[in-house]
Amino acid sequence: MIERKQTGTRMSKIVIHNQVAYLSGQVGAGDTVADQTKDCLSRVDALLEEAGSDRKHILQAIIWLSDMNDFAEMNDIWDAWVPEGHAPARACGEAKLARDVLKVEIIVTAAIKSS
Repeated sequence: MIERKQTGTRMSKIVIHNQVAYLSGQVGAGDTVADQTKDCLSRVDALLEEAGSDRKHILQAIIWLSDMNDFAEMNDIWDAWVPEGHAPARACGEAKLARDVLKVEIIVTAAIKSS
């Protein structure tokens, strides 16, 4: 069974299948990559909660930066957000994002917490 949440014409923000939650790419508001990363990760937190998961259950994260020169600044925020001992498999690359003002987009896959 596939469960979709916050579904629109183009995409769902959450798709759950076989006790795994797939989140759509999240972006954040702000002027700096640090601000956008913080906001983006707060959106990830909200979606994880809605899906029945949390940071400790993240399996994989894919991070796109509009400029790899922002890698260290983004990692400062990321490293403080990820619970110690629960770092997911992760990739980070540079890409042209959907809007020129965007500096970071994060895609997360997480296991659903056991009841």
